[in-house]
Amino acid sequence: MYEALSQFAQTWGLLLFVLLFAGVLVYALWPGNRERFNKAAQMPLDDAEGPEGTDTGKGRNHG
Repeated sequence: MYEALSQFAQTWGLLLFVLLFAGVLVYALWPGNRERFNKAAQMPLDDAEGPEGTDTGKGRNHG
């Protein structure tokens, strides 16, 4: 009984993870998502605003 359940889980588990990986890959490389991902990639580099829309304090003396 254990061998049959183990074989079933290994076979279908592998298939499930391969399909899940393929779905994530298609989502990540879908042309319509390019702008969204580029915008998200640039967020840490955006100096216009600080956390939650606050001013970053440029020009202030922080010392």
